Amino acid sequence: MSQKEEEIQVAQIIVSSLYNAGVRVVFGIPGAKIDAVFNTLIDHPEIKLVVCRHEQNAAMMAAAVGRITSIPGVCIATSGPGAGNLTTGLLTATTEGDPVVAIVGSVPRLLSTKHTHQSMKSMEVLSPVSKFATNIDVEDQAAETILAGFRKASTSPKGASVVSIPMDIAAGKSIITAFPAEAFPAPQLGPSDEALLQKVARMIENAKMPVLFLGMRASSERVVNEVHKLLAKFPIPVVETFQAAGAVPKELKHLFFGRVGLFRNQTGDRLLAKSDLILTVGYDPTEYNANQWNPSGDLNIVHMDFTACDYEKYYHPSAELLGSIVENTAYLTKEIKQVNDCINTEFCQKLTQVFASWQSRKELRRESGLVHPLHFISLLQEKVSQDTTVISDVGTVYIWMMRFFFAYQPRRLLCSNGQQTLGVGLPWAIASSLVQDPPCSQKVVSLSGDGGFMFSSMEMSTAVQQGCNITHFIWNDEAYNMVEFQEVQKYGRSSGVKLGGVDFVKFAESFGARGFRVGDSSELEGVMREALAYEGVSLVDVRIDYSGVSELARELIPEEFV
Repeated sequence: MSQKEEEIQVAQIIVSSLYNAGVRVVFGIPGAKIDAVFNTLIDHPEIKLVVCRHEQNAAMMAAAVGRITSIPGVCIATSGPGAGNLTTGLLTATTEGDPVVAIVGSVPRLLSTKHTHQSMKSMEVLSPVSKFATNIDVEDQAAETILAGFRKASTSPKGASVVSIPMDIAAGKSIITAFPAEAFPAPQLGPSDEALLQKVARMIENAKMPVLFLGMRASSERVVNEVHKLLAKFPIPVVETFQAAGAVPKELKHLFFGRVGLFRNQTGDRLLAKSDLILTVGYDPTEYNANQWNPSGDLNIVHMDFTACDYEKYYHPSAELLGSIVENTAYLTKEIKQVNDCINTEFCQKLTQVFASWQSRKELRRESGLVHPLHFISLLQEKVSQDTTVISDVGTVYIWMMRFFFAYQPRRLLCSNGQQTLGVGLPWAIASSLVQDPPCSQKVVSLSGDGGFMFSSMEMSTAVQQGCNITHFIWNDEAYNMVEFQEVQKYGRSSGVKLGGVDFVKFAESFGARGFRVGDSSELEGVMREALAYEGVSLVDVRIDYSGVSELARELIPEEFV
Protein backbone atom coordinates (compact mmCIF):
# COMPACT_ATOMS: atom_id res chain seq x y z
CA MET A 1 0.00 0.00 0.00
CA SER A 2 1.45 3.38 -0.98
CA GLN A 3 1.92 6.26 1.41
CA LYS A 4 -0.70 8.26 -0.47
CA GLU A 5 -3.29 5.53 0.01
CA GLU A 6 -2.64 5.65 3.76
CA GLU A 7 -3.38 9.36 3.97
CA ILE A 8 -6.63 10.39 5.61
CA GLN A 9 -8.61 13.59 5.13
CA VAL A 10 -7.97 16.11 7.91
CA ALA A 11 -11.71 16.54 8.57
CA GLN A 12 -11.88 12.79 9.23
CA ILE A 13 -8.88 13.01 11.56
CA ILE A 14 -10.61 15.77 13.50
CA VAL A 15 -13.87 13.87 13.89
CA SER A 16 -12.03 10.67 14.87
CA SER A 17 -10.11 12.69 17.46
CA LEU A 18 -13.38 13.97 18.92
CA TYR A 19 -14.70 10.44 19.26
CA ASN A 20 -11.48 9.17 20.84
CA ALA A 21 -11.66 12.04 23.32
CA GLY A 22 -15.03 10.78 24.53
CA VAL A 23 -17.12 13.41 22.74
CA ARG A 24 -20.62 12.19 21.90
CA VAL A 25 -22.39 15.48 21.20
CA VAL A 26 -21.17 18.65 19.48
CA PHE A 27 -22.83 22.03 19.11
CA GLY A 28 -22.42 24.46 16.28
CA ILE A 29 -23.48 26.36 13.20
CA PRO A 30 -22.12 25.43 9.75
CA GLY A 31 -20.47 27.66 7.17
CA ALA A 32 -18.36 27.33 4.05
CA LYS A 33 -15.03 27.56 5.89
CA ILE A 34 -15.83 24.64 8.23
CA ASP A 35 -18.27 22.58 6.16
CA ALA A 36 -15.75 19.75 5.62
CA VAL A 37 -16.06 18.90 9.33
CA PHE A 38 -19.86 19.07 9.20
CA ASN A 39 -19.85 16.88 6.10
CA THR A 40 -17.73 14.28 7.89
CA LEU A 41 -19.98 14.26 10.95
CA ILE A 42 -22.83 12.93 8.79
CA ASP A 43 -20.94 9.63 8.54
CA HIS A 44 -20.48 9.42 12.31
CA PRO A 45 -23.92 9.05 13.92
CA GLU A 46 -22.21 8.04 17.17
CA ILE A 47 -21.51 11.77 17.60
CA LYS A 48 -24.71 13.77 17.82
CA LEU A 49 -24.62 17.10 15.98
CA VAL A 50 -26.82 19.78 17.52
CA VAL A 51 -27.33 22.73 15.19
CA CYS A 52 -27.81 25.87 17.27
CA ARG A 53 -29.32 29.27 16.48
CA HIS A 54 -26.34 31.31 17.65
CA GLU A 55 -22.68 30.46 18.13
CA GLN A 56 -22.60 32.03 21.60
CA ASN A 57 -25.20 29.52 22.71
CA ALA A 58 -23.25 26.68 21.10
CA ALA A 59 -20.25 27.65 23.24
CA MET A 60 -22.47 27.83 26.33
CA MET A 61 -23.91 24.38 25.65
CA ALA A 62 -20.40 22.99 25.22
CA ALA A 63 -19.36 24.57 28.53
CA ALA A 64 -22.29 22.94 30.32
CA VAL A 65 -21.26 19.55 28.92
CA GLY A 66 -17.73 20.18 30.17
CA ARG A 67 -18.93 21.19 33.63
CA ILE A 68 -21.31 18.27 34.06
CA THR A 69 -19.26 15.45 32.50
CA SER A 70 -15.66 16.72 32.98
CA ILE A 71 -15.06 15.76 29.32
CA PRO A 72 -14.48 18.92 27.25
CA GLY A 73 -17.60 20.05 25.44
CA VAL A 74 -17.14 20.85 21.76
CA CYS A 75 -18.50 23.73 19.70
CA ILE A 76 -17.89 24.38 16.01
CA ALA A 77 -18.17 27.66 14.12
CA THR A 78 -17.21 29.09 10.78
CA SER A 79 -14.86 31.99 10.12
CA GLY A 80 -15.40 35.70 10.72
CA PRO A 81 -18.54 36.47 12.74
CA GLY A 82 -19.08 32.79 13.46
CA ALA A 83 -15.80 32.61 15.35
CA GLY A 84 -16.34 36.04 16.90
CA ASN A 85 -19.72 35.03 18.26
CA LEU A 86 -18.07 32.34 20.40
CA THR A 87 -16.30 34.96 22.52
CA THR A 88 -18.71 35.36 25.43
CA GLY A 89 -19.31 31.62 25.78
CA LEU A 90 -15.59 30.83 25.76
CA LEU A 91 -14.83 33.65 28.19
CA THR A 92 -17.43 32.25 30.58
CA ALA A 93 -16.02 28.74 30.28
CA THR A 94 -12.43 29.82 30.90
CA THR A 95 -13.31 32.05 33.85
CA GLU A 96 -15.50 29.42 35.48
CA GLY A 97 -13.30 26.36 34.90
CA ASP A 98 -15.38 24.54 32.30
CA PRO A 99 -13.40 22.51 29.74
CA VAL A 100 -14.31 23.36 26.14
CA VAL A 101 -12.72 22.78 22.75
CA ALA A 102 -13.83 25.21 20.04
CA ILE A 103 -13.10 24.34 16.43
CA VAL A 104 -13.33 27.29 14.06
CA GLY A 105 -12.90 27.52 10.34
CA SER A 106 -10.79 30.11 8.58
CA VAL A 107 -10.08 31.24 5.05
CA PRO A 108 -7.67 29.19 2.90
CA ARG A 109 -4.02 29.80 3.68
CA LEU A 110 -3.50 31.48 0.32
CA LEU A 111 -5.94 34.21 1.33
CA SER A 112 -4.92 34.55 4.99
CA THR A 113 -2.91 37.74 4.43
CA LYS A 114 -5.53 39.38 2.20
CA HIS A 115 -8.62 41.43 2.88
CA THR A 116 -11.14 38.86 1.75
CA HIS A 117 -14.60 37.50 2.49
CA GLN A 118 -15.12 36.50 6.16
CA SER A 119 -11.46 36.95 6.99
CA MET A 120 -10.66 37.69 10.60
CA LYS A 121 -7.66 37.21 12.84
CA SER A 122 -9.69 34.92 15.04
CA MET A 123 -6.79 33.90 17.26
CA GLU A 124 -6.19 37.52 18.19
CA VAL A 125 -9.84 37.82 19.15
CA LEU A 126 -10.22 34.47 20.96
CA SER A 127 -6.81 34.08 22.62
CA PRO A 128 -7.63 36.48 25.50
CA VAL A 129 -10.77 34.49 26.40
CA SER A 130 -9.21 31.02 26.22
CA LYS A 131 -6.40 29.00 27.79
CA PHE A 132 -5.02 27.81 24.47
CA ALA A 133 -5.58 29.13 20.96
CA THR A 134 -3.68 28.14 17.84
CA ASN A 135 -3.92 27.62 14.10
CA ILE A 136 -3.32 24.40 12.24
CA ASP A 137 -0.76 25.55 9.69
CA VAL A 138 -0.14 22.28 7.84
CA GLU A 139 -2.14 19.08 7.48
CA ASP A 140 0.25 16.96 9.53
CA GLN A 141 -0.35 19.17 12.58
CA ALA A 142 -4.07 18.42 12.77
CA ALA A 143 -4.10 15.35 15.05
CA GLU A 144 -1.46 16.76 17.39
CA THR A 145 -3.12 20.17 17.64
CA ILE A 146 -6.57 18.78 18.41
CA LEU A 147 -5.01 16.51 21.04
CA ALA A 148 -3.19 19.47 22.60
CA GLY A 149 -6.44 21.42 22.70
CA PHE A 150 -8.19 18.70 24.68
CA ARG A 151 -5.30 18.24 27.09
CA LYS A 152 -5.01 21.99 27.71
CA ALA A 153 -8.76 22.33 28.28
CA SER A 154 -8.73 19.42 30.75
CA THR A 155 -5.71 20.59 32.76
CA SER A 156 -6.63 22.49 35.91
CA PRO A 157 -7.56 25.22 36.07
CA LYS A 158 -9.74 24.06 33.20
CA GLY A 159 -11.03 26.30 30.44
CA ALA A 160 -11.44 26.77 26.71
CA SER A 161 -9.13 25.72 23.90
CA VAL A 162 -9.54 27.10 20.38
CA VAL A 163 -8.25 25.42 17.23
CA SER A 164 -8.51 27.27 13.92
CA ILE A 165 -8.52 25.20 10.73
CA PRO A 166 -8.05 26.82 7.33
CA MET A 167 -10.59 25.66 4.79
CA ASP A 168 -8.00 24.06 2.52
CA ILE A 169 -6.36 22.14 5.38
CA ALA A 170 -9.68 20.63 6.47
CA ALA A 171 -10.11 19.30 2.95
CA GLY A 172 -6.49 18.12 2.76
CA LYS A 173 -4.93 14.84 3.87
CA SER A 174 -2.36 13.67 6.41
CA ILE A 175 -0.55 10.48 7.35
CA ILE A 176 -0.66 11.43 11.07
CA THR A 177 -4.01 10.08 12.22
CA ALA A 178 -6.09 10.58 15.37
CA PHE A 179 -4.43 9.62 18.64
CA PRO A 180 -5.93 6.83 20.80
CA ALA A 181 -8.40 7.53 23.61
CA GLU A 182 -5.82 7.13 26.38
CA ALA A 183 -3.86 10.13 25.06
CA PHE A 184 -6.64 12.68 25.63
CA PRO A 185 -7.16 12.94 29.42
CA ALA A 186 -4.83 15.36 31.18
CA PRO A 187 -2.27 13.73 33.54
CA GLN A 188 -3.41 13.40 37.14
CA LEU A 189 -1.65 15.35 39.88
CA GLY A 190 -0.33 13.79 43.07
CA PRO A 191 -0.46 14.90 46.73
CA SER A 192 1.41 17.79 48.31
CA ASP A 193 4.60 17.44 50.33
CA GLU A 194 3.93 15.16 53.30
CA ALA A 195 5.59 17.48 55.82
CA LEU A 196 3.29 20.30 54.74
CA LEU A 197 0.25 18.01 54.91
CA GLN A 198 1.23 17.04 58.44
CA LYS A 199 1.55 20.72 59.37
CA VAL A 200 -1.95 21.46 58.07
CA ALA A 201 -3.37 18.41 59.87
CA ARG A 202 -2.00 19.77 63.17
CA MET A 203 -3.36 23.24 62.38
CA ILE A 204 -6.86 21.80 61.92
CA GLU A 205 -6.59 19.78 65.13
CA ASN A 206 -5.56 22.86 67.12
CA ALA A 207 -8.11 25.26 65.66
CA LYS A 208 -11.05 26.32 67.83
CA MET A 209 -13.31 27.04 64.86
CA PRO A 210 -11.98 25.44 61.64
CA VAL A 211 -14.16 26.08 58.58
CA LEU A 212 -14.17 24.30 55.22
CA PHE A 213 -14.70 26.90 52.47
CA LEU A 214 -15.51 25.06 49.23
CA GLY A 215 -15.01 26.82 45.90
CA MET A 216 -15.79 26.02 42.29
CA ARG A 217 -12.90 23.57 41.82
CA ALA A 218 -14.25 21.54 44.73
CA SER A 219 -17.46 20.71 42.88
CA SER A 220 -16.38 17.64 40.90
CA GLU A 221 -17.79 14.28 41.98
CA ARG A 222 -14.33 12.90 42.88
CA VAL A 223 -13.50 15.85 45.14
CA VAL A 224 -16.95 15.90 46.71
CA ASN A 225 -16.73 12.20 47.57
CA GLU A 226 -13.51 12.81 49.51
CA VAL A 227 -14.97 15.87 51.21
CA HIS A 228 -17.90 13.71 52.36
CA LYS A 229 -15.48 11.24 53.96
CA LEU A 230 -13.69 14.04 55.78
CA LEU A 231 -16.93 15.58 57.06
CA ALA A 232 -18.38 12.21 58.08
CA LYS A 233 -15.34 11.64 60.28
CA PHE A 234 -14.81 15.21 61.48
CA PRO A 235 -17.88 17.52 61.75
CA ILE A 236 -16.36 20.72 60.43
CA PRO A 237 -18.64 23.66 59.50
CA VAL A 238 -18.90 24.17 55.74
CA VAL A 239 -19.47 27.23 53.55
CA GLU A 240 -19.85 27.05 49.76
CA THR A 241 -19.42 29.50 46.93
CA PHE A 242 -22.28 29.47 44.43
CA GLN A 243 -20.49 27.14 41.99
CA ALA A 244 -19.70 24.66 44.76
CA ALA A 245 -23.43 24.11 45.31
CA GLY A 246 -24.33 20.52 46.19
CA ALA A 247 -21.02 19.57 47.78
CA VAL A 248 -22.65 18.81 51.15
CA PRO A 249 -24.98 15.77 51.16
CA LYS A 250 -28.37 15.75 52.85
CA GLU A 251 -27.21 13.56 55.71
CA LEU A 252 -24.57 16.17 56.61
CA LYS A 253 -26.69 19.27 56.08
CA HIS A 254 -26.33 20.18 59.78
CA LEU A 255 -22.73 21.12 58.89
CA PHE A 256 -23.79 23.45 56.07
CA PHE A 257 -23.94 27.18 56.80
CA GLY A 258 -24.93 28.42 53.38
CA ARG A 259 -23.38 29.90 50.26
CA VAL A 260 -21.60 33.21 50.00
CA GLY A 261 -21.06 35.63 47.17
CA LEU A 262 -21.71 39.13 45.86
CA PHE A 263 -22.74 40.78 49.13
CA ARG A 264 -21.24 40.12 52.57
CA ASN A 265 -24.40 39.53 54.56
CA GLN A 266 -24.96 35.77 54.87
CA THR A 267 -24.58 33.28 57.71
CA GLY A 268 -21.56 31.91 55.91
CA ASP A 269 -19.96 35.34 56.08
CA ARG A 270 -20.53 35.41 59.84
CA LEU A 271 -18.93 31.99 60.17
CA LEU A 272 -15.88 32.94 58.11
CA ALA A 273 -15.40 36.08 60.21
CA LYS A 274 -15.45 34.00 63.42
CA SER A 275 -13.15 31.22 62.21
CA ASP A 276 -9.55 30.95 63.36
CA LEU A 277 -8.66 28.61 60.46
CA ILE A 278 -10.29 28.63 57.02
CA LEU A 279 -9.40 25.76 54.70
CA THR A 280 -10.27 26.99 51.21
CA VAL A 281 -10.72 24.10 48.79
CA GLY A 282 -10.75 24.88 45.07
CA TYR A 283 -11.48 28.53 45.83
CA ASP A 284 -11.29 31.03 42.98
CA PRO A 285 -11.53 34.79 43.69
CA THR A 286 -13.67 35.34 40.60
CA GLU A 287 -16.60 33.96 42.60
CA TYR A 288 -16.16 36.06 45.72
CA ASN A 289 -13.16 38.34 46.07
CA ALA A 290 -11.21 37.92 49.30
CA ASN A 291 -11.41 41.63 50.11
CA GLN A 292 -15.18 41.11 50.51
CA TRP A 293 -15.17 38.13 52.89
CA ASN A 294 -11.84 39.01 54.54
CA PRO A 295 -11.96 42.82 54.64
CA SER A 296 -9.46 43.11 57.46
CA GLY A 297 -7.03 40.76 55.72
CA ASP A 298 -6.18 38.98 58.97
CA LEU A 299 -8.04 35.65 58.68
CA ASN A 300 -5.91 32.52 58.98
CA ILE A 301 -6.16 30.64 55.66
CA VAL A 302 -4.92 27.35 54.23
CA HIS A 303 -5.14 27.24 50.43
CA MET A 304 -5.84 23.80 48.86
CA ASP A 305 -5.98 23.80 45.08
CA PHE A 306 -4.36 22.57 41.88
CA THR A 307 -2.42 25.80 41.48
CA ALA A 308 -0.86 28.49 43.64
CA CYS A 309 -3.12 31.26 44.91
CA ASP A 310 -3.15 34.89 43.84
CA TYR A 311 -1.22 36.02 46.91
CA GLU A 312 -2.32 39.51 47.97
CA LYS A 313 -3.27 41.70 50.92
CA TYR A 314 -6.61 40.00 51.58
CA TYR A 315 -5.58 36.46 50.66
CA HIS A 316 -2.19 35.40 52.02
CA PRO A 317 -2.43 31.79 53.24
CA SER A 318 -0.24 30.46 56.01
CA ALA A 319 0.08 27.26 53.96
CA GLU A 320 -0.63 26.17 50.38
CA LEU A 321 -1.44 22.54 49.58
CA LEU A 322 -0.92 22.28 45.83
CA GLY A 323 -1.66 19.18 43.81
CA SER A 324 -4.51 16.69 43.76
CA ILE A 325 -7.37 17.98 45.92
CA VAL A 326 -8.68 14.41 46.13
CA GLU A 327 -5.41 12.97 47.44
CA ASN A 328 -4.73 15.86 49.80
CA THR A 329 -8.23 15.64 51.29
CA ALA A 330 -7.89 11.87 51.67
CA TYR A 331 -4.57 12.34 53.45
CA LEU A 332 -6.03 14.83 55.93
CA THR A 333 -8.97 12.53 56.61
CA LYS A 334 -6.56 9.75 57.48
CA GLU A 335 -4.04 11.77 59.50
CA ILE A 336 -6.21 14.15 61.53
CA LYS A 337 -6.80 12.67 64.97
CA GLN A 338 -9.58 14.95 66.23
CA VAL A 339 -11.17 18.35 65.70
CA ASN A 340 -12.76 20.78 68.10
CA ASP A 341 -16.52 20.29 68.46
CA CYS A 342 -17.41 23.77 67.24
CA ILE A 343 -20.73 22.67 65.67
CA ASN A 344 -22.29 22.45 69.15
CA THR A 345 -20.96 25.78 70.38
CA GLU A 346 -23.45 28.49 71.25
CA PHE A 347 -22.26 30.55 68.30
CA CYS A 348 -22.84 27.81 65.71
CA GLN A 349 -26.16 26.79 67.23
CA LYS A 350 -27.38 30.38 67.04
CA LEU A 351 -26.07 30.69 63.49
CA THR A 352 -27.96 27.54 62.52
CA GLN A 353 -31.18 29.14 63.74
CA VAL A 354 -30.44 32.32 61.79
CA PHE A 355 -29.70 30.30 58.66
CA ALA A 356 -33.04 28.48 58.87
CA SER A 357 -35.10 31.51 59.90
CA TRP A 358 -36.21 32.36 56.34
CA GLN A 359 -38.22 29.13 56.23
CA SER A 360 -40.72 30.60 58.68
CA ARG A 361 -41.23 33.87 56.83
CA LYS A 362 -44.79 34.79 55.93
CA GLU A 363 -43.87 35.23 52.25
CA LEU A 364 -43.65 31.44 51.91
CA ARG A 365 -47.39 31.14 52.44
CA ARG A 366 -48.57 34.06 50.31
CA GLU A 367 -52.07 33.35 49.01
CA SER A 368 -52.55 36.24 46.59
CA GLY A 369 -50.66 38.95 44.77
CA LEU A 370 -47.40 38.72 42.87
CA VAL A 371 -45.22 35.69 43.55
CA HIS A 372 -42.52 36.22 46.16
CA PRO A 373 -39.13 34.59 45.32
CA LEU A 374 -39.12 32.60 48.59
CA HIS A 375 -42.62 31.28 47.89
CA PHE A 376 -41.45 30.06 44.49
CA ILE A 377 -38.24 28.52 45.82
CA SER A 378 -39.95 26.65 48.65
CA LEU A 379 -42.51 25.14 46.25
CA LEU A 380 -39.90 24.18 43.67
CA GLN A 381 -37.82 22.53 46.40
CA GLU A 382 -40.81 20.36 47.29
CA LYS A 383 -41.54 19.32 43.72
CA VAL A 384 -38.14 18.28 42.40
CA SER A 385 -35.91 15.47 43.60
CA GLN A 386 -32.30 15.89 44.63
CA ASP A 387 -31.38 14.15 41.35
CA THR A 388 -32.95 16.94 39.29
CA THR A 389 -30.59 19.33 37.54
CA VAL A 390 -31.65 22.91 38.25
CA ILE A 391 -30.03 25.78 36.37
CA SER A 392 -30.27 29.44 37.25
CA ASP A 393 -29.54 32.14 34.73
CA VAL A 394 -27.96 35.36 35.96
CA GLY A 395 -30.01 38.21 37.42
CA THR A 396 -31.82 38.77 40.67
CA VAL A 397 -33.23 35.26 40.23
CA TYR A 398 -29.78 33.73 40.70
CA ILE A 399 -29.08 35.56 43.95
CA TRP A 400 -32.31 34.20 45.47
CA MET A 401 -31.76 30.71 44.08
CA MET A 402 -28.13 30.32 45.03
CA ARG A 403 -28.80 31.51 48.57
CA PHE A 404 -31.98 29.63 49.34
CA PHE A 405 -32.35 26.58 47.08
CA PHE A 406 -30.75 23.47 48.59
CA ALA A 407 -28.77 21.00 46.50
CA TYR A 408 -27.30 17.80 47.88
CA GLN A 409 -25.40 16.44 44.88
CA PRO A 410 -22.55 18.09 42.98
CA ARG A 411 -23.30 19.95 39.78
CA ARG A 412 -27.06 19.60 40.12
CA LEU A 413 -27.55 23.31 40.85
CA LEU A 414 -25.67 25.34 38.24
CA CYS A 415 -25.06 29.04 37.69
CA SER A 416 -22.61 31.37 36.01
CA ASN A 417 -20.83 33.11 38.87
CA GLY A 418 -17.39 34.08 37.60
CA GLN A 419 -18.61 36.17 34.65
CA GLN A 420 -22.31 36.34 35.58
CA THR A 421 -23.16 35.75 31.94
CA LEU A 422 -26.74 36.51 31.00
CA GLY A 423 -28.47 33.90 28.88
CA VAL A 424 -26.84 30.67 30.12
CA GLY A 425 -30.04 29.23 31.57
CA LEU A 426 -31.72 27.68 28.52
CA PRO A 427 -28.52 26.61 26.66
CA TRP A 428 -27.20 24.90 29.77
CA ALA A 429 -30.56 23.18 30.26
CA ILE A 430 -30.42 21.85 26.70
CA ALA A 431 -26.92 20.47 27.22
CA SER A 432 -27.90 18.98 30.58
CA SER A 433 -30.83 17.21 28.98
CA LEU A 434 -28.79 15.84 26.07
CA VAL A 435 -25.98 14.35 28.20
CA GLN A 436 -28.38 12.30 30.30
CA ASP A 437 -28.32 8.52 29.88
CA PRO A 438 -30.50 7.99 27.98
CA PRO A 439 -30.71 11.53 26.55
CA CYS A 440 -33.67 13.69 27.60
CA SER A 441 -34.94 11.01 29.99
CA GLN A 442 -35.33 13.19 33.10
CA LYS A 443 -36.79 16.61 33.65
CA VAL A 444 -34.32 19.52 33.72
CA VAL A 445 -35.42 22.76 35.37
CA SER A 446 -34.04 26.14 34.38
CA LEU A 447 -34.86 29.66 35.49
CA SER A 448 -34.12 33.14 34.24
CA GLY A 449 -35.34 36.68 34.44
CA ASP A 450 -37.27 38.05 31.49
CA GLY A 451 -34.18 39.99 30.40
CA GLY A 452 -31.75 37.09 30.58
CA PHE A 453 -34.14 34.72 28.82
CA MET A 454 -34.23 36.86 25.69
CA PHE A 455 -30.44 36.61 25.35
CA SER A 456 -30.77 32.99 24.23
CA SER A 457 -34.51 32.47 23.77
CA MET A 458 -34.09 31.40 20.13
CA GLU A 459 -32.67 28.10 21.42
CA MET A 460 -36.16 27.08 22.55
CA SER A 461 -36.53 25.92 18.96
CA THR A 462 -33.37 23.80 19.42
CA ALA A 463 -34.73 22.34 22.65
CA VAL A 464 -38.00 21.31 21.02
CA GLN A 465 -36.34 19.85 17.93
CA GLN A 466 -33.88 17.85 20.04
CA GLY A 467 -36.69 16.36 22.13
CA CYS A 468 -35.45 17.86 25.38
CA ASN A 469 -37.45 17.52 28.60
CA ILE A 470 -37.12 20.99 30.11
CA THR A 471 -39.31 23.26 32.18
CA HIS A 472 -38.05 26.84 32.08
CA PHE A 473 -39.41 29.41 34.52
CA ILE A 474 -39.19 33.14 33.80
CA TRP A 475 -39.27 35.48 36.79
CA ASN A 476 -40.88 38.36 34.97
CA ASP A 477 -40.83 41.95 36.23
CA GLU A 478 -40.30 43.55 32.79
CA ALA A 479 -36.92 44.96 33.78
CA TYR A 480 -33.24 44.20 34.28
CA ASN A 481 -33.87 44.02 38.00
CA MET A 482 -30.38 43.06 39.19
CA VAL A 483 -29.11 46.27 37.61
CA GLU A 484 -32.14 48.26 38.70
CA PHE A 485 -31.98 47.65 42.44
CA GLN A 486 -28.26 48.38 42.56
CA GLU A 487 -28.72 51.60 40.60
CA VAL A 488 -31.43 52.65 43.04
CA GLN A 489 -29.10 51.96 45.95
CA LYS A 490 -26.37 54.11 44.40
CA TYR A 491 -28.32 56.95 42.81
CA GLY A 492 -31.84 56.83 44.22
CA ARG A 493 -33.21 56.06 40.76
CA SER A 494 -32.69 53.66 37.84
CA SER A 495 -31.84 54.11 34.20
CA GLY A 496 -31.96 51.88 31.13
CA VAL A 497 -33.59 48.89 32.78
CA LYS A 498 -37.20 48.80 31.60
CA LEU A 499 -38.25 45.96 29.28
CA GLY A 500 -41.62 44.32 28.64
CA GLY A 501 -43.53 43.74 25.44
CA VAL A 502 -43.22 39.94 25.16
CA ASP A 503 -46.07 37.45 25.50
CA PHE A 504 -43.98 34.50 26.66
CA VAL A 505 -46.84 32.00 26.44
CA LYS A 506 -47.38 32.74 22.74
CA PHE A 507 -43.62 32.83 22.27
CA ALA A 508 -43.28 29.29 23.66
CA GLU A 509 -46.17 27.99 21.61
CA SER A 510 -44.70 29.45 18.40
CA PHE A 511 -41.72 27.11 18.87
CA GLY A 512 -43.86 24.07 19.61
CA ALA A 513 -43.37 24.26 23.38
CA ARG A 514 -46.10 24.46 26.02
CA GLY A 515 -46.69 27.89 27.54
CA PHE A 516 -48.01 28.66 31.04
CA ARG A 517 -48.60 31.87 32.95
CA VAL A 518 -48.74 32.62 36.68
CA GLY A 519 -50.21 36.03 37.38
CA ASP A 520 -51.08 35.48 41.04
CA SER A 521 -49.60 33.54 43.94
CA SER A 522 -52.75 31.46 44.23
CA GLU A 523 -52.01 29.93 40.82
CA LEU A 524 -48.36 29.07 41.42
CA GLU A 525 -48.54 25.58 42.90
CA GLY A 526 -51.03 24.21 40.37
CA VAL A 527 -49.25 25.64 37.35
CA MET A 528 -45.84 24.54 38.62
CA ARG A 529 -47.11 20.99 39.12
CA GLU A 530 -48.60 20.88 35.60
CA ALA A 531 -45.55 22.39 33.92
CA LEU A 532 -43.12 20.01 35.64
CA ALA A 533 -45.30 17.05 34.69
CA TYR A 534 -45.32 18.05 31.02
CA GLU A 535 -43.12 15.75 28.91
CA GLY A 536 -41.19 18.00 26.60
CA VAL A 537 -40.34 21.68 26.65
CA SER A 538 -42.50 24.02 28.71
CA LEU A 539 -42.15 27.68 29.59
CA VAL A 540 -43.74 29.35 32.62
CA ASP A 541 -44.11 33.13 32.82
CA VAL A 542 -44.18 34.00 36.54
CA ARG A 543 -45.07 37.53 37.62
CA ILE A 544 -42.51 38.04 40.36
CA ASP A 545 -42.51 40.38 43.34
CA TYR A 546 -39.18 42.17 43.62
CA SER A 547 -40.42 44.88 45.97
CA GLY A 548 -38.22 43.63 48.81
CA VAL A 549 -35.13 42.97 46.72
CA SER A 550 -32.97 45.50 48.56
CA GLU A 551 -32.59 42.98 51.41
CA LEU A 552 -30.26 40.96 49.18
CA ALA A 553 -27.60 43.64 49.33
CA ARG A 554 -28.09 45.06 52.79
CA GLU A 555 -24.94 45.69 54.81
CA LEU A 556 -24.37 43.83 58.05
CA ILE A 557 -23.24 45.93 60.96
CA PRO A 558 -19.93 44.76 62.52
CA GLU A 559 -21.63 43.60 65.73
CA GLU A 560 -23.49 40.96 63.74
CA PHE A 561 -20.19 39.23 62.99
CA VAL A 562 -19.20 38.91 66.66
